[in-house]
Amino acid sequence: MVAGRGETGAARARELRDALEGVIRAWHRMEVERGGPGIVEFDCVPPAPGTPPVPAAADRMEVYERLTALAAPIAADGHPAVAARLGADLAYLGSRLGERPDLDAYVRATQGCGAAGWPEDYVAERGDAVRTRLAAHGIAWDEGTEDALRGLEEPLPADEAVKAILAAVADHEPAVRKAVGSEAPYRLSVECVDVDEYWAYWLDGAGQHVRLRINPRNARFTKVGARQFALHEVLGHGLQCAAFADRCGREDVPWVRMISVHGPTQVLLEGLAQALPLFVVPDDTVLGTRVRLDHYLQLVRAELHIAVNSGASVRACAAHARARVPFWTDRHIADVLADRGSDPRLRSYLWAYPAGFDWFVRLADADTAVITEVLHAAYRDPLTPGGLGRLHPGGPPIGGPGPAVRLREPDVPRGAGRAAGADT
Repeated sequence: MVAGRGETGAARARELRDALEGVIRAWHRMEVERGGPGIVEFDCVPPAPGTPPVPAAADRMEVYERLTALAAPIAADGHPAVAARLGADLAYLGSRLGERPDLDAYVRATQGCGAAGWPEDYVAERGDAVRTRLAAHGIAWDEGTEDALRGLEEPLPADEAVKAILAAVADHEPAVRKAVGSEAPYRLSVECVDVDEYWAYWLDGAGQHVRLRINPRNARFTKVGARQFALHEVLGHGLQCAAFADRCGREDVPWVRMISVHGPTQVLLEGLAQALPLFVVPDDTVLGTRVRLDHYLQLVRAELHIAVNSGASVRACAAHARARVPFWTDRHIADVLADRGSDPRLRSYLWAYPAGFDWFVRLADADTAVITEVLHAAYRDPLTPGGLGRLHPGGPPIGGPGPAVRLREPDVPRGAGRAAGADT
C-alpha cells in the first residue's frame, strides 16, 4: 500500500508538471504572436508525433489566472522544483502586469537567490587583481583598456568569426565533455541577426537542435573571443541544455522541462558558462584575463543593479560606473541602468550573471573532487541556487553576502539645479 501511494503521488506530480508546461507553452506562443520575446528559451520536452500544438493563450491575464489555479495543487502534491518554477512564473508575469516588488524579493522569487550584493572592499579587490593581470600584458587601466585588450586578443574580420567559433568548439569539446561527464549529442546551427538588444550572442533550441545567433551590432570578433563564446554559448549553454533534453528523452524527470531566463536555473546556466574557461583551459592566460575582467565588470553591474532599484539617481549611478570602469561609454551605462531598472525580464534575469559568475569563479579554487561533482551534476539537472549550495556547502552565498556599496550623490555644479528664470 505504501508503494501504491508513492506511485500515485509520483503520477500526480507528473500531471501537475505537465499542466504547468502546458500553460507555459500557451504563454510562450501568445508572447511570440504578439511580436515580443518568447518565454521558452530551450525546450527539453521529448517530441510526441501527432500531438496537436498547444493554442496560444488569449492574453496575459488568462495566463496569470491559469498559473494561480495551479498554485495550491502544486504546493500540496507537486515536486519542489515545479513549485519553484511556478513561483518564478507568477512573480515574473505579475511584474509584466505592473507589480514592482522589492528587488531582493523579486530576485528570490524568480532567480532563487538573494540580491544582497558584494562589499565594496571585495569589488575593489577584484578590480585590483584585474588591473595587475592587464598590466602584465602591458595594458593600462583607462579609456583605452577595452580596445587594447581586444588588440591583444587578435581581432577577426566578421566574415571569419563563425569559422573561428566552430573551430574552437571542435578544439575544446573533448575537454568539456570530460570535465562535465556528458556524451549527449547535439546539432548546431549558426545565424547572424541584427537586433537592437544588449546581447552579442544568444543561444536557444529544442531537443538536440542548438541554435546560436550572433548579433553583429554588439559582437566584436577576436580569436580569443571565438574561444570564449565557443565555450560559453555552444559547449556551455548548448551542450548543457542538449544534455538535459537527452536525459528527458531517456527517463521521466521531476522538473519543468522548459528553460526560461526568468526561472531559478539561470544562475547555474549563466554562471557556469561565463566561468567555464577557468575549468577547461586554465592555462590560457589571455582568455583568463578576459574572464577575470568580465567577472569584475559583472560585480560593478550588480552594484548598479541594486543602486538603480534602491532609489539612487541616474547621476549617482553614472558617476559610480565611470569611477569603477573608465572605458564604459555613456551609451553602455545608460543601457545598464535602463535594462536593470525598468525591464521586468532583465531586472530578474541579468542578476543571474553576477550571482552565478561569482559563485563559479570561487568554485574554481575549490577541491578537485567538489568541482567534478558540481560540473557533472550541472549537466544532468538544471540546478537551482539551493541545489548548488547543497553540492558545495562551503561555497559563498549566491547573490553576495552584502552589504552592497551605497552610492553618494555627486556634487551638483553651481547653478545646475536652478530653474530657468529663477530669482538670483
